[in-house]
Amino acid sequence: MKIMRKSLVAMLVAGLSLAASAPAVADARDRGSIVITEQASKRILVLPADRASWQNRKISWAWAPNSANGLADLAGSWSNPSDAKLAERNGEKYLLTSASGGFVAVVPYPAGDKAYWAANVGGPANPHSIELLPDGNVAVAASTGGWVRIYTASQGQRSTNYAEYPLVGAHGVVWDAGRNVLWALGTHALVALSVGGTPAAPVVTERRSVPLPSKGGHDLQPVPYRPDLLWVTTESAVYQFGKTSGGFSRHYAGARQIDQPDVKSVTTNPRTGQVLTASIQEGHLCTWCTDTVRLAFPRAELALHGAWIYKARWWIG
Repeated sequence: MKIMRKSLVAMLVAGLSLAASAPAVADARDRGSIVITEQASKRILVLPADRASWQNRKISWAWAPNSANGLADLAGSWSNPSDAKLAERNGEKYLLTSASGGFVAVVPYPAGDKAYWAANVGGPANPHSIELLPDGNVAVAASTGGWVRIYTASQGQRSTNYAEYPLVGAHGVVWDAGRNVLWALGTHALVALSVGGTPAAPVVTERRSVPLPSKGGHDLQPVPYRPDLLWVTTESAVYQFGKTSGGFSRHYAGARQIDQPDVKSVTTNPRTGQVLTASIQEGHLCTWCTDTVRLAFPRAELALHGAWIYKARWWIG
């Protein structure tokens, strides 16, 4: 992904508008919210997932590193935010976020200040995904760097020691508490990694590697209430991966709406079962972005005109 020109970003942000096309699908308390990595304004944005909120441009939460939250020294690496997830540990909620410029952080939500952990892992590495582990350490996947690292975040807010596993085109990381492994997605393979050693000196070991049915692994997410399944997207398709069988399937409920090329993110709402995807939009000024997210069960679209959305995920918590 390329760095955006400031003048172009200013123009897009100034003209940002919001629209939605679809009736409400459930009670607003059940639907939750949607988080997007909005690259034009370089912010993480959370919007309620109801029609009125989108129509009224109601942003319920926004975040970016700055002096107010103690991350001004890392703000230069905050370009093209590439991932945003909501995680919980020891009763506390956190935004997990990464940016292609090298920025990675675990930030308390909704306070947004005093990051649990933050670092610049290097713009040339192009970090694309992040996960908080049970021991307090943090996994980061970097596509251009071709690695998955376990950073010793448990040892301090700016700890940069790590253990590394090489993975070509690393794009996604997901912790699997049931199997006690870290799943990681690369260009050609989905791997399961054991994280051993100690929190201060982690050791990463490959336990399993499964070739992808098509190249260009991109997004990796759990399927709520289906512990044997993972969502896996590639350049050409959206699959469900069966951990026990080791197989990838494109024959799942809603595949006609969900399965398409260039899907940058996919998540399932654990309350309603509605599936949210963001994929490359033809003709968009940002060639890897969209201004429209799509829903399945039931089918709907939410458009944030002028936005540069890279990933969109359900924000339930």
